[in-house]
Amino acid sequence: MAFLLNKTTFSALRLNSQAQKADDSLTLLRRGFHVEPGAREKALLAEDPALNRFKSYKKSVKRLKVFGDVLTIVVVAGCCYEIYVRAVLREETRKQAEDSV
Repeated sequence: MAFLLNKTTFSALRLNSQAQKADDSLTLLRRGFHVEPGAREKALLAEDPALNRFKSYKKSVKRLKVFGDVLTIVVVAGCCYEIYVRAVLREETRKQAEDSV
């Protein structure tokens, strides 16, 4: 008998939790509509003139990144060229050694 009582109690709790989930989803739908920000939020989102001097660093950072990228490309190209030259010289010396023998 206790088993049946527990089983019905659990099913009642399960139904109650499902009903709460449905209510929560309706609440979420109601919150989904756009609400105009209040005066405090607008004040926080407004542009602060005291921070304008810190925005100029973005251009210099971009220039520095471009310079770093160009420098990286030049170094890699130089390394590839050096490897190519050494390979060609090694091949020429090998051919000369074979011809002289």
